[in-house]
Amino acid sequence: MLDLRLYMAQRITALIMAPLVLGHIAVMIYAIQGGLSADEILGRTQGSLVWFAFYGTFVVAVAIHAAIGLRVILHEWAGLRGRALSLLSTGIGILLLVMGARAVWAVTLA
Repeated sequence: MLDLRLYMAQRITALIMAPLVLGHIAVMIYAIQGGLSADEILGRTQGSLVWFAFYGTFVVAVAIHAAIGLRVILHEWAGLRGRALSLLSTGIGILLLVMGARAVWAVTLA
């Protein structure tokens, strides 16, 4: 039952990430073609709840998606099982979430 829930969670996070990736790429292309400097980009994103929600959602989806994918790799290639597999994959997910949340905070609300 856990495997099915993880499978579904990974597919759902992929569906969430797909438009966010496209949006992020579009924003980067716009910024580069517009000749925006890092200071100008930060000036547009800081204090914006819209960008906070956009990138916050992105970070949560990526952390979950990547942790589940790495869990599968660790199980299939490294032979990890049980509690060790769960703890390591959860730890990776939390680490990704914390690192991403710090970046989102710095770019949008700091």
